[in-house]
Amino acid sequence: TRKESSAASDVYKRQVWHSHADTDETFIVVSGRLRIELRDGHIDLGPGDMTVIPKGVEHKPCAQEEAHLMLVEPCGVVNTGDEGGARSAPNDVWI
Repeated sequence: TRKESSAASDVYKRQVWHSHADTDETFIVVSGRLRIELRDGHIDLGPGDMTVIPKGVEHKPCAQEEAHLMLVEPCGVVNTGDEGGARSAPNDVWI
C-alpha cells in the first residue's frame, strides 16, 4: 500500500520541465485553468478536470492566472522531479 499525500498549489508562472522516474502524478483542478505542456502537445484543464501524467513523462505545468489544484503523489516526491532548482518546494507540505 502506498501512502499518498496531497498538496494544494497556486500556479502563476511556468514551472520547469521535469519528470518523475518512479511515480505517476495526478493533477486535479479546483479552480482556474491549468495547462500541462508535454513534449508532444499539451493538456488544458479547468475546474473539476483531472489528468494523470505517467511516470517518466516530461511535463511542465503552467497557468496564465491563479489556479488552485491538488497534486496527488506518494510522500517524498519532489514537485520539480529530477530537475530540482528554485521552484522546488519543501517536501510533503501545502504549497
